[in-house]
Amino acid sequence: MSTHSLHHTRTVAIVSQKGGAGKTTLAIHLAAAAALAGRVSLLIDTDPQASASQWAEWRQGAPPEVIDSAPPRIPAKIAAAAAQGADLIVIDTPPHADLAASKAAECADLVLIPCRPSAFDLAAMRTTLRLVELLSRPAFVVFAAGPPTAPHIYADARELVTGFGGQTCPIILPDRAAYRHAVAGGQTVFEFDPGRKAASEIAQLHMWTCEQLHMSACPQTPAQQRKTA
Repeated sequence: MSTHSLHHTRTVAIVSQKGGAGKTTLAIHLAAAAALAGRVSLLIDTDPQASASQWAEWRQGAPPEVIDSAPPRIPAKIAAAAAQGADLIVIDTPPHADLAASKAAECADLVLIPCRPSAFDLAAMRTTLRLVELLSRPAFVVFAAGPPTAPHIYADARELVTGFGGQTCPIILPDRAAYRHAVAGGQTVFEFDPGRKAASEIAQLHMWTCEQLHMSACPQTPAQQRKTA
């Protein structure tokens, strides 16, 4: 059997009904971490604000590749990318958009729900969890954009999510200035601030995501190689 016939493209949808949870930042960095680890990755931007597409323009062709898509076209875009050998496809969705969220989740092997550890965000996140449950997709809440030093806040939030019947990702992505500076310069935290916490947290999230997707022998990103060296 040829290795090509064994190739399997994995798709991750980043979905959250509430704005401000860092969906695009997470989508950009997950796709970038995969590219850094030597995988062919693609980011599909379904948000009319096109923030990820704008970031890609600032990068002037540096990976990961970003393409835009109307929600009904997502399956066709995934199929085309898979045919071209994409390993990982990340779908960025807009807030308050059931059609885009549903279509992205429907096409995904894994759904990540970024959520700030605040009462309003956690309440809104229940809607997203219900949507994903209806589609029977594996989904995890990723706590993001919260304070870097407040473990009890995340512990309480995790308990709440479990109470809703949801699962949480063990990696937390707290609010760090490095994300804002990197994205504004058309960079990732791997390029802007490679040895620091944000890069390490994204590298860990990438490795964890690979495990959830059963991506065999997932290579390490440079940030993780430094950590384990």
